[in-house]
Amino acid sequence: WAILRDTAVLVMDEATANVDPDTDGLIQDTMQHEFKSCTVLCIAHRLNTIIYYDRVMVLEKGHIMEYDCPADLLQDDSSMFFSLCEKSGNLEELKAAAEASAMHGVES
Repeated sequence: WAILRDTAVLVMDEATANVDPDTDGLIQDTMQHEFKSCTVLCIAHRLNTIIYYDRVMVLEKGHIMEYDCPADLLQDDSSMFFSLCEKSGNLEELKAAAEASAMHGVES
């Protein structure tokens, strides 16, 4: 219903956790285009779900460990976010997506 209403803030908590990667991609495309003027707080474990967002907050045991745009976090190979992306096996794909998003100013 949020797409139908002009909402200022949208909170999504593991909204795509139980969908296949193709459906997740469709949802992320919708988020990037339909919620450009909306503040989105997205809680997710799938890195490809959040790689296009303006900022990423990495938490560990309830504490904020890192907060920056994904492209900047991925430039630091000692960052926790870099390590998570590397462990996913999709580091280069995630880096490319983060850099493309930063260059094109994609907002979610």
